[in-house]
Amino acid sequence: MKNSYSYLALLVALLFSLQTIAQSTTVNGSVKSSRTNEPLTGVTILVKGTGQGTSSDEKGNFKITTAAKLPLTITVSYVGYASQDIVVSSSSQTIDVSLDVAGLAQEVTVSASRTPERILESPVSIERVNAAAIRNSPASTYYDVIGNLKGVDLVTASLLFKTPSTRGFNTSGNLRLNQLVDGMDNQAPGLNFAVGTLSGVTELDVESLELLSGASSALYGPGGMNGTLLINSKNPFKYQGLSFQVKQGVLHVDNYQRRPSPFYDWTLRWAKQVSDKFAFKVGGSLTQTKDWVGNDYRNYLTGADRSVGTLKEGDRNSDPNYDGVNVYGDETTANLQPALQNLPTTTPVLGVVPLPGNNVPIPTAAALAAFTGGRLDVSRTGYKESDVVDPTTLNVKLHAALHYKITPGIEASLVGYFGYGSTVYTGSDRYSLKGVKIGQYKLEVTNKNWFVRAYTTQEDAGESFNATVTTRLFNEAWKPSATAWYPQFIQGLAAGAAQAYGQALGAAYAAALGRGESPTQALASAQAAAPAGVTANRSAILAAARTNADQGMPVPGTQQFKDILKAVSSKPISQGGGLFLDKSSLYMTEGQYNLTDAVKSAEVLVGADYKQYVLNSEGTLFADTAGRIRINEVGAYAQVSKRILNERMKLSASGRYDKQSNFKGRFTPRFSAVITAAKDHNVRLSYQTAYRFPSTQNQWINLVVAGGVRLIGGVPQLKEFYNFAGNPVYTLESFSRFSVTRNAADLQVQQFPEYKPESAQSYEVGYKGLIRNKLLIDVYAYRTKYENFLGRIAVAQSKDGTVPGLSTPNLFSVSVNSTSKVNTQGWGASVEYLLPRNFTINANLYSDEIKNVPTGFIAYYNAPKYRSNISFGNTGMFAQKRVGFNVTWRYQDGVNFQGDFGSGYVPAFMTFDGQVSYKFPQTKSIVKLGATNLFNQYYRNAFGNPEIGGLYYLSFGYNIF
Repeated sequence: MKNSYSYLALLVALLFSLQTIAQSTTVNGSVKSSRTNEPLTGVTILVKGTGQGTSSDEKGNFKITTAAKLPLTITVSYVGYASQDIVVSSSSQTIDVSLDVAGLAQEVTVSASRTPERILESPVSIERVNAAAIRNSPASTYYDVIGNLKGVDLVTASLLFKTPSTRGFNTSGNLRLNQLVDGMDNQAPGLNFAVGTLSGVTELDVESLELLSGASSALYGPGGMNGTLLINSKNPFKYQGLSFQVKQGVLHVDNYQRRPSPFYDWTLRWAKQVSDKFAFKVGGSLTQTKDWVGNDYRNYLTGADRSVGTLKEGDRNSDPNYDGVNVYGDETTANLQPALQNLPTTTPVLGVVPLPGNNVPIPTAAALAAFTGGRLDVSRTGYKESDVVDPTTLNVKLHAALHYKITPGIEASLVGYFGYGSTVYTGSDRYSLKGVKIGQYKLEVTNKNWFVRAYTTQEDAGESFNATVTTRLFNEAWKPSATAWYPQFIQGLAAGAAQAYGQALGAAYAAALGRGESPTQALASAQAAAPAGVTANRSAILAAARTNADQGMPVPGTQQFKDILKAVSSKPISQGGGLFLDKSSLYMTEGQYNLTDAVKSAEVLVGADYKQYVLNSEGTLFADTAGRIRINEVGAYAQVSKRILNERMKLSASGRYDKQSNFKGRFTPRFSAVITAAKDHNVRLSYQTAYRFPSTQNQWINLVVAGGVRLIGGVPQLKEFYNFAGNPVYTLESFSRFSVTRNAADLQVQQFPEYKPESAQSYEVGYKGLIRNKLLIDVYAYRTKYENFLGRIAVAQSKDGTVPGLSTPNLFSVSVNSTSKVNTQGWGASVEYLLPRNFTINANLYSDEIKNVPTGFIAYYNAPKYRSNISFGNTGMFAQKRVGFNVTWRYQDGVNFQGDFGSGYVPAFMTFDGQVSYKFPQTKSIVKLGATNLFNQYYRNAFGNPEIGGLYYLSFGYNIF
């Protein structure tokens, strides 16, 4: 009986299996390009309505088994190609698909609304770049490709540190533009800049770049004041095989900054689908060269806050208080007038002049008269950036991912990105980033309707140091200013003045005798004329005094110089050195659900997230000497979209609420409408709001920078620590008046209103139209109003708590909100035209302006009024369409640049980039000869940044298309 039940169970199982097999359908097929007739690898094949799918192999073949009943529909899609829906009516049917290259703006994006839609129908301005566009671009990195998009500015602090910005506020490490890599915030939690060039997706692993210009906080959270950049990597189920790219080049071909330097950029990617359920990918890249360095040696007139200073005439030979923009250590300065005025009381006579029959004394007061009539500000002798910053740029990126399909429609992934690099960054000073390590690690589960992800960013500043402060401390290490260098300078000045006085006295005495004056009369005439002789030799005397004080100054490159520099740069800032010890981290959990299938009458999307910053700099960057600082943040959002008027209009409304530890909650709505005037002609209207909580540095920085100014965050705890209530701080303007009048009534106490997040309201109208599938036109105009604008204000505080103590004040630069509203406005237009025989031309022109900036408020807007890009190329010409080329021209207007490091005019410039390529279709390989800044016309796009010259390269990529 027992055996009978066993046989019965076996029979039922067999029948069930046979029924399952009978109900399943297997579809076989292949995919190729209609243009080249070549097989396409990594094409996505989905069974419509099931979530089941697969991808084509290296020969373009695919096989998919589904329980869906016949007839069924499969969707075949591939980046850069138009998708196709194919009806399968028989299990014996072989599907041979020929995909056409996608027409202009026919690609689908999810970034604009977090739901799939054609770019043509996006409710906001969006730019999309796929892997093919990156491959065909002459740019050396995909960040340069971003810099050529409409509405984008690129600030280049060094070869590997490039910051894209949109709609103004261009600075290194722009905090008003979100950068997300596979959904992960790419901003370093402590250093506060996006690390996409140091850690993240390598060029071969980029599937697409999507850039939203304008406010995007409603869907992407705090920070998206002016835009969001999404960098998406390739899924190993779709993109398989071994790929590599070797790029070799050269910089500095004209010996302008240094001898020619080789450029290495090697990238590797390997992805494999092990089974229907499991796939993985690994890869990495190595980039190395000798970078461009800051070489602006113009003279800078500094104030208590360097950002409000201006350029002035003079150099080290003509100005004793010279402060070179990219010369460091010369920020140390002192007014020597009091010391020189006191010198006659301690040394009444500087020597004697031997005249016939009489040794005439040299009165100290008379000899120094040329130097005691007013302020005599003298700065230490500094070093060039090239002397103290290692120009070697090195970047190693590693990435790995494991993907597992829990069910045909649910995929889990474990992803890791690690970057190690050395480069240079411009912030409040110039920073040498040495051995920076950034790791991002993510666990994610996705479905077509939802996702849940958790990730962390781990940061280690390595051996990074503040080059400006380090060089000042370097000078103090080899010769202290107060006890040695300045006393020796005064000693040399007195000796030089005495010598010049004596020579003038002797010459004037002899001339008087020659005129027939008596010895007594001649001596009186000579003593009256001698001070003018000192004045005539003032520059030479000052130079000799500097030479006297600089005795023993270490020479760059010597062992003495290296030893002192290493000792200072390796000592933490909190202990009197220049080293950062930042090991801050970020933890993030978020999820999203698309309820459209359940609601049906409208598209409904909801999501939520939790974020925690853990600041850990051991007092070298933040006010965290007592322990780590934690900042918690929570947020939630929802979006509803619906088509009306026979689907000729799509209305969307979204809103997001966020709350952070130190600030009240914020709600940001967004409303948009897309009106289809005719097929492929859409008008978009939007009202968007955005905000950003002050960054971790805005809140908690506690750092001394050039000029002895202490940068502090805006949270109340720091004002309490420095006793702003008990020992008031005064506005810089009133302190400047007081330093002249010495009238305490001129002093004005600086008030600090409640510290708030910055917010913006933006209105935008745009049109995107496609004419005859060949001409794409995109135009937009916007106006944005900012409130509680985040910036800094310089203040002065008495060292001893009394007004007279203000002669040597404590100087602070405090993060504050503007009390006035700031308006920006701008427009942009672009055209893309497909010419016959695969030729294309792209052109854009855009402009941004700022209005109503309060007097004295540093906005850091930095947007040139006009910028333009024009590109002309071909993706395949001549026999077999294997030859391609691209030439890009770029123009940027001049701009009065404002930054924490310094402010000054940045001239207009234009550049040409170009490349020519040859394809080997059988191995999907390409050889490319290219150049950025082809004609080597040096330019800088931010004050204090290096001049950028030409980069020339030859590359070979295997299995990359």
